[in-house]
Amino acid sequence: MKIYRLHKKQSLPISIDEAWAFLSSPANLKTITPSYMSFDILSGADRPMYPGQIIQYIVTPVMGIKTKWVTEITHVVDRKYFVDEQRFGPYALWHHKHFIKEIDGGVEMEDIIDYKVPLGFLGRMIHPFIVKPKLEEIFNYRQKKLIELFGVYQRS
Repeated sequence: MKIYRLHKKQSLPISIDEAWAFLSSPANLKTITPSYMSFDILSGADRPMYPGQIIQYIVTPVMGIKTKWVTEITHVVDRKYFVDEQRFGPYALWHHKHFIKEIDGGVEMEDIIDYKVPLGFLGRMIHPFIVKPKLEEIFNYRQKKLIELFGVYQRS
């Protein structure tokens, strides 16, 4: 069984409170997801984030194919981190850790996604050509969108 990892870090010139308020709100996922993915939350985003929260989405990741995605927020430590895990969706495994920490002049955000593609050998064959580039594209979009929203971090 092959498990892949995507790891991204980004610094923004905002307070830990501002970062947490934005990133821990499931409703803001649509804002930081490419529009071509037609990301829509069906249910579960009407309360502040808590462990056990189930969030249902419809997303169109590739070739116009609509996919239902269900995630559970499994861990939350206020203003430090939260974890979402796929319960139903396009991956055989999806475990996404979101870390936030204060740094001089802002915050550092870190995403660590461990995932497994479906379809066994075929999934492993298409991973480097479709899945990995698509995930990189989505998270690069997120980084750019967060800079648009909050500005560029500059070290002093």
